[in-house]
Amino acid sequence: MSDFARLARRLNTPEKIQRFLREDFPYNFEKKGETLRSASSALKAGEAHYLEASLIAAAILGEKGFPPIVMSMESLDDLDHVVFVFKVKSGWGSIGRSRIPGLHGREPVFRSVRDLALSYSDPFVDATGALTGFGTASLDESGADWRRSKNNVWKVERFLIDLPHTDFKKSATSRARFRKLRASFLQNGPIESGKHWW
Repeated sequence: MSDFARLARRLNTPEKIQRFLREDFPYNFEKKGETLRSASSALKAGEAHYLEASLIAAAILGEKGFPPIVMSMESLDDLDHVVFVFKVKSGWGSIGRSRIPGLHGREPVFRSVRDLALSYSDPFVDATGALTGFGTASLDESGADWRRSKNNVWKVERFLIDLPHTDFKKSATSRARFRKLRASFLQNGPIESGKHWW
């Protein structure tokens, strides 16, 4: 039985995988240099940053028949974010990992991927950033062995950078709200909780 299949027996729902990544799996701060480990290599390393965590989620839920779809979100400051996305009867949801709680996953209650992306707009605002667009794609289209490669899978990063993104015609956050959110961030730090956040 593969490592993904074993984990899928225990982490058999998106919510359980989100909890595992958030609470039991350390964040990869890349202290020894930048990495983009495959799902298998990240599991063996025992840590994962945002994109590596998306690969792990996709590999585990692939054992349950979920397609390996990720959403790339672009930011005003080019510090983009990626989450694994899925759809069930109740709607679209996501699994994510970040140093910022507001960029973790979302319950599957959103009518569309766009609505799901917009749920990240407020926590995206920090000293320099704001959500400006999003795109979705299957990891299998990246041409990389994102599940089991023993090497860094930089091809995944390049694939997501080149992915067409839907621009929000206006900033996902109005100017007045953006100013308010940025001021709050500078005074209080990131938003700690929100509706439908896992």
